[in-house]
Amino acid sequence: MVAFRTGTVGEVLSERRGLQRVTVDGERAYVLSDLLGPVAPGDRVVVNTTAVDLGLGTGGWHVVHWNLSRAALAEPGPGHVMKLRYTSLQHDAGTYEEHDRRPDDAGGGLDGLPVVVTGLHSLVAPVVAAIRGLRPASRIAYVMTDDAALPLALSDLVAQLTAGGLIDVTITAGQAFGGDREAVNVASALWGARHRFGADVAVVAMGPGNVGTGTELGHAALGQVPAIDLAAELGGRVVVGLRAGAADARDRHRGLSHHSATVLRLARGPAAVAVPSAWSELLRAELGRIEPFRHEIVEVEAPEVLHRLTGAGIELRSMGRPAADDPCFVDTAAAAGAVAASALGTR
Repeated sequence: MVAFRTGTVGEVLSERRGLQRVTVDGERAYVLSDLLGPVAPGDRVVVNTTAVDLGLGTGGWHVVHWNLSRAALAEPGPGHVMKLRYTSLQHDAGTYEEHDRRPDDAGGGLDGLPVVVTGLHSLVAPVVAAIRGLRPASRIAYVMTDDAALPLALSDLVAQLTAGGLIDVTITAGQAFGGDREAVNVASALWGARHRFGADVAVVAMGPGNVGTGTELGHAALGQVPAIDLAAELGGRVVVGLRAGAADARDRHRGLSHHSATVLRLARGPAAVAVPSAWSELLRAELGRIEPFRHEIVEVEAPEVLHRLTGAGIELRSMGRPAADDPCFVDTAAAAGAVAASALGTR
């Protein structure tokens, strides 16, 4: 199914870099303004209504596809590496690799860079809040993969984390776009974080809009596997941020999520698997059922992070619930941040 219709922009609800939120014929829509240019009240636009028509969980907004009130649009780009390749929205994103070559780029790895790899966009917040609380002077990079939403501009969470001083640089990898820096793939994004952008620690996760089908392999979280293995092979100190919780109505996501269990079974790593002490008995029992298991379980006290997020104006939610309603969910992510922070003390 695909659905488009034409309508008129009523008002501009909000704007930030790369994104406008507007109404079209009284219904909510967003504009990826770096690709389409901005719209204004009265403009006639074509909107993609498919996600709303299907009632998808992240589909509460239409997407403006083109502004019919604009006859042409031409914005010069910084290079030649295209993202959204071979679609009508392909554009020259300007990756750092093509603009920041240096004589010493022939090799080298991550030199022990702590890399937290986690499986939901919302988990980025407690991870970085824990790192910032334990290592306030650290420079934190967020690498957004292309496993879910492609435009970083859609992430209210990252905008808030950046404004609140919890993320220092964003890097969009693969077909994802809109970060402070663009990279061709996750491995190169991590290398750039370490050697070009001054990061002390990197957090790798998909953008908003995780896809799951209830099957073992049919979910976007599986993108963690190559991220874990690449980071380990390149000499990073990899920490897996588990998805775990006690409040999800679905059995497969209570306790250790089946997403994390599958990732740990398939990833060669090796990686540190962060387990919060308060939930150790539950999680160790479930981790013990994974075969093969090639990683090291690291148990830590999870730092309290919600007050830091609240102080930055962030009311963390996940899967439609306030994160505060599921302490296991928050603590498990915060534990991953704590393990990465401890690794910073040895660098």
